[in-house]
Amino acid sequence: MNRNITNRIRHIMDNWLPPVIRDNKYFMYPLLWYWYNGKNVTKLMEFKSYYHKLTFEEYEKIYKELEGKAQDRITDLNQECIDFINQGLLDGGVDSKVLEVGSGRGFFLDKLQKQGFTDLTGVDVLKDFDLPGVKFVHADVERLPFENNEFDNTLCNHTLEHIPDIRKAFEELLRVTKNKLFVTVPCQKYYHYTFDLHIHFFPEQSILISALGLKKGYKSHKLNGDWVLEIDCQIAE
Repeated sequence: MNRNITNRIRHIMDNWLPPVIRDNKYFMYPLLWYWYNGKNVTKLMEFKSYYHKLTFEEYEKIYKELEGKAQDRITDLNQECIDFINQGLLDGGVDSKVLEVGSGRGFFLDKLQKQGFTDLTGVDVLKDFDLPGVKFVHADVERLPFENNEFDNTLCNHTLEHIPDIRKAFEELLRVTKNKLFVTVPCQKYYHYTFDLHIHFFPEQSILISALGLKKGYKSHKLNGDWVLEIDCQIAE
């Protein structure tokens, strides 16, 4: 299902329904049964209750075995975010060295390659892809196997909201990036029963900035239900 559509549905449910209904497990169960194709529904509904007890291998296994409507789409980005990030990377020049962390099926890297970028690397802990001329590394965002400032620009889309140690992951993104870092996360209220396995929620800009520990060197944009941070890594702290 298209991200623009799911963002509109989420906005209506999270803001128009009374919380006593919106976060009622009996109301949400049939919706989540549909969303997860009827697989492991109760276990996934209660993910927020036990994720902190999981080992990395157990955490990874849940995502590897995950089935549902979200797995059918080629990207989690809405069109406004795609256009904004794409322009920011183009401004840095097609000869720049670009890293995407949480690259999924390689949607954005494929787009950049078609625009003339030649030095592209994707990182994902779950998925890999086969794009000729694009490097892929299987790695965890909390432990990126790259040198300091190895990449000119980095993007990390719809990933940090899933990571237990979000501050550590963000510091790794800053460490490997020389110039610009683009981070996208949902602008989403906390509810126990959600159509995703998010463990961090950012209904306000201040919550996101505080979670990452940012003080300066960033610009925040709200684009059709998502936050996009544009971070100047040379002055960010």
